[in-house]
Amino acid sequence: MSNQDRAHIWERFYGPNMGYIYEEYDKYQEDPESVDDTIRKLFDEMGPPPEMDFGVQAEASSSPKNAAPSQAPQSAIKKVIAATKLLRNIRTLGHLAANISPIQFEEKHPAGFLDVETYGLSKEDLLQIPIDLIWEDAPEAISNGWEAYEHLKRIYTNTIAYEFGHIHDEEEQNWLNSYIEKSRIHQPMSKEERIELFERLMHVDGFEKFLHKTFVGQKRFSIEGLDMLVPMLDKLVQSGCEEGTKNISIGMAHRGRLNVLAHVLGKPYELIFSEFHHSPNKELVPSEGSRGINFGWSGDVKYHLGADRNIKGDKENVISIHLAHNPSHLEFVDPVVQGSARALQEDRSEKGYPKLDEQSAFSVLIHGDAAFPGEGVVAETLNLMKLRGYATGGAIHIIANNLLGFTTNYQDSRSTKYASDLAKGYEIPVIHVNADDPESCLAVMYFAYQYRKKFNKDIVIDLVGYRRFGHNEMDDPNVTQPYLYEKINNHPTIAEKYAKELVSRGILTEEDTTSKKSEMMKKFQETFDQLKEKENKEEVTKHVPVKIVEHVPEMETAVSVDLLRSINENLAKWPSHFKVYPKLGRILKKRESLLSEEGKVDWSLGETLAFASILADGTPIRLTGQDSERGTFAHRHLVLHDHQTAERYVPLHNIPEAKASFSIYNSPLSETAVLGFDYGYSVQSPESLVIWEAQFGDFVNVAQVIIDQFIAAGRAKWGQKSSLVMLLPHGYEGQGPEHSSGRVERFLNSAAENNWIVANVTSAAQYFHLLRRQALLTKTEDARPLIVMTPKSLLRNSMTVSNSSELSEGSFKLLVEQEGTGQEKSKVTRLVLCTGKVSIDLASKLTELSDEDVENLHIVRVEQLYPFPKKEVEELVAEYPNLKEIVWVQEEPKNMGAWPVVKAPLHEIASSGLAVEYIGRPKRSSPSTGEPHIHKQEQAGIVQAALNVSKGHGGEFI
Repeated sequence: MSNQDRAHIWERFYGPNMGYIYEEYDKYQEDPESVDDTIRKLFDEMGPPPEMDFGVQAEASSSPKNAAPSQAPQSAIKKVIAATKLLRNIRTLGHLAANISPIQFEEKHPAGFLDVETYGLSKEDLLQIPIDLIWEDAPEAISNGWEAYEHLKRIYTNTIAYEFGHIHDEEEQNWLNSYIEKSRIHQPMSKEERIELFERLMHVDGFEKFLHKTFVGQKRFSIEGLDMLVPMLDKLVQSGCEEGTKNISIGMAHRGRLNVLAHVLGKPYELIFSEFHHSPNKELVPSEGSRGINFGWSGDVKYHLGADRNIKGDKENVISIHLAHNPSHLEFVDPVVQGSARALQEDRSEKGYPKLDEQSAFSVLIHGDAAFPGEGVVAETLNLMKLRGYATGGAIHIIANNLLGFTTNYQDSRSTKYASDLAKGYEIPVIHVNADDPESCLAVMYFAYQYRKKFNKDIVIDLVGYRRFGHNEMDDPNVTQPYLYEKINNHPTIAEKYAKELVSRGILTEEDTTSKKSEMMKKFQETFDQLKEKENKEEVTKHVPVKIVEHVPEMETAVSVDLLRSINENLAKWPSHFKVYPKLGRILKKRESLLSEEGKVDWSLGETLAFASILADGTPIRLTGQDSERGTFAHRHLVLHDHQTAERYVPLHNIPEAKASFSIYNSPLSETAVLGFDYGYSVQSPESLVIWEAQFGDFVNVAQVIIDQFIAAGRAKWGQKSSLVMLLPHGYEGQGPEHSSGRVERFLNSAAENNWIVANVTSAAQYFHLLRRQALLTKTEDARPLIVMTPKSLLRNSMTVSNSSELSEGSFKLLVEQEGTGQEKSKVTRLVLCTGKVSIDLASKLTELSDEDVENLHIVRVEQLYPFPKKEVEELVAEYPNLKEIVWVQEEPKNMGAWPVVKAPLHEIASSGLAVEYIGRPKRSSPSTGEPHIHKQEQAGIVQAALNVSKGHGGEFI
């Protein structure tokens, strides 16, 4: 190969890539095996790359291949490599030297990586290195290494710090670096905009000061130290308005919530002051400020409440802002807000999957610095970012970093340097910003908006500030952090600092700032004085709305046989090119013939027909859960897979009867985030039937916070409606303590004010009508969650199969009477009440007995456990004049299942002399045994005791 040919090859590497080649050649000289095979072959054939000479004459280009290069060019090459490392380290490590904390109470990280001497360089060396050797696409004003060094150091070590090194996508990396390195992050601000920013900060600060002075000792979880959070949210709303965004969903804990409610959501000062003014005695009610306590229903404390607001932008675009209600379980609102955002982004009006517009709405999640790394639901929520069923085009996360978690220093609350480090595992960009630099905070907010818009990914802003007071205003932080609070107590507010800055720039005068503050405080006082004038007027007590305290209304849920047959036929069709797995194809065809030829419907077909008929009514459906497309027990098969091409086909998307969307997704291995997401979706999309299915009902307790704080109590606390359906596979079949129980007792213990429906049904028809009733309820004020204990082995049990007429003519039955029992009412002395799988066990055993064996017995299945059908049971009891006992039979331990709750209404129903007995397992700490043979013995004992009338009483069976 000629020298000219070699020169042409090396020319392809000029620019910043040559720095990489030099670095690789250094490694090659030390160990040829340490470099990539391609690079090694290049050096083997071409020899060393051409030497660079900055003012020093290089050797002739015709030097022999293996000739040693001169000392001067070799040194120059090393300087280029060193300069490349210097710039790279500023980009990746600059955050360690940045000025991102308003309160400097610790020594900064050693910043030796910023010293050019560390790399064997001097200013003169850097001045001689042309910029195109070390920085591709540098700003035009930068011509050499020294100018690049000064420019990048100024960008990466100021009051904004960046962490992008963990992002693998090259396009994304280049966009991020280019955006900030070409100084596009700082948007110019006019004089008017700066005055407006000052006034906003003044109101944020003044509002907190007025509350502190007027309502001494009351909790408010003030925003002070993170005041810029409000203008940052303003900036986000403004950006959304300009871009045509329709909805913004916000989730946050209590820190700064009242200020956000007042200034971002527009909640009137008068209303907030009234919540403080009428708070009950804080000594008697620890969580003072609950409007519910004052107005007669549960309610919640003022710093948990949400709000809605519509804002009209300059371009006539109206944007709706929703601040979600949130309990004290700080981060558990995160997936709820994400679900709400997804619902807002989807058009569900046509069949198929909903049409998703990720730019029409987005979410903002505001976290605590201790909670973000500390609460696992954050990681679960971040994991939803790119998943088909849960992606929202990226959430904007703001860590309201006040340096402390209650009284705990950050060294004791996380194992990472930054509160935001968790996000790196999901390749989410992280920006740290000093909360005392208002204009940088706004710049970062706009940058985050633009990033999300371009890449449809989450982004994290670590807003580093401080906490002016203790965890709440009655707490003294000087006890636990005296050194830190000595600094905070002497630190001016951001409103004061920014006012001085504007005065020094000549934008405002001191008289301007003083008069503005005085006028503001005067308005606060006038508002409060007007409120006090009303304090002697009689208050009207609010009660729980009548609709909530009524029983579930009756609904027409039957579907004509013709429609059922048409749907059934269409469900079994798929494109001619689509190759269904042969075994599954036979199962589906058999399912079709079950209805078309035998007039029967099994559990799986009953569910699918319910879904299809609901879609035919124009109600959208969303179904998610672990393995829900197929079904944990291989029973559903609503998504088919071509076994030759892996193409997917969803029959419910293609039936002509469908008039609304059908979403079905396998969820990640999460209960908390996924259930929270679907709850939020159901709240935001009240016209949809939203269903979450547990893999096994036992795993539902992983999501207990979502159940307790949102699903069970959301309406009582916040007036927030949801018709979410939870399917919990439940039944004792000898599979052990983690595969037996959906913990029905926990749902029944939390059942009150008709907050939800709890059912344990035993036939395809009952399940069909239950789902259809729930779909009809979603559109009404009677909407409430539905908790269903679904079957496992019973999915394929012939005793759960229904006649098609039960779907076309019937309706949901609260009680189902067992055929073959109670035929001669005068002979019946025992009424057996049961629910779920044990009902089928009893029915199965009955087939072995004669009519005479059970003539004194009547078995009734309680299909709806809550609201408990007390009236219907009373009427049933009245039909049997010689009844001696009501026996509740269950397979769960005595302290679990329905017994702990249903025994009270049963005792109320029992007339004088009528006994109420229990048959089932004794009290236990674990739901079930792990030994199959022991399970069988126990189950047989329960069934035998229930059917053995001569024994005359109930019992516990071990």
